[in-house]
Amino acid sequence: MKKYLIDLKVNSVEKVGGRYVLIRLTDTQPLPEMVPGQFVELRVDGSPNTFLRRPISINLVDREKNELWLLVAVVGDGTRKLSELHPGDTLNVLLPLGNGFTMPTSASERPLLVGGGVGVAPLLFLGQQLKEQGVEPTFLLGARTASDLPLLSLFRQFGRVFLTTEDGSEGERGFVTNHSILAKESFSFIYSCGPKPMMMAVARFAKKADVTCEVSLENNMACGLGACLCCVEKTVEGNVCVCKEGPVLNIKKLLWPL
Repeated sequence: MKKYLIDLKVNSVEKVGGRYVLIRLTDTQPLPEMVPGQFVELRVDGSPNTFLRRPISINLVDREKNELWLLVAVVGDGTRKLSELHPGDTLNVLLPLGNGFTMPTSASERPLLVGGGVGVAPLLFLGQQLKEQGVEPTFLLGARTASDLPLLSLFRQFGRVFLTTEDGSEGERGFVTNHSILAKESFSFIYSCGPKPMMMAVARFAKKADVTCEVSLENNMACGLGACLCCVEKTVEGNVCVCKEGPVLNIKKLLWPL
């Protein structure tokens, strides 16, 4: 898929949840083709401590409004600077990067989309595309506390939503892999994105249940093009650059202790 280096205009920056901002970007031309699971690299201007671009998952693509949505967790100087953007500002973006999730070939599929923290971001775009294909997704989203569960009303537009929080402030108390829905229902495909320990637990569940599972890795990705080797992951096929060969990989390719 062709890559573009373009300046996009900020339409809005909205605080959603305790530590997240939703940035909506647009262009005078139709946005490039993008698929769920891909990401972008953002240049952060005006931050003397931020030398490298910041990789951000594609949260949603609104074709009617010609908008690209990015859900950003504010955790350092670079992301804080991004959160301070204003409507009308310009953001330099390299996109689309990486490979996306495998889409189902039948409307009878029963996909489970498991996300934790800011890892829920690419699952919204995936859920949108699944629904457009006539497939109803089930979302299982987890966080430390209720304020760390952003955009729930949007997730509910695309499928069923089940929640866990570590403090019990929303949904069931505990981790996503402890949710009761996993014992009550079966699924034909599992997609996951979030902290690595969470994804490894999801992968173990998928392997035990004999369900195909893809995970979106969040290794440090500096260039997004496979040149800097910051994001190397060991696989059954040797070392791969997550930004180029991933970020989405089937768990069968990973050397995780499952």
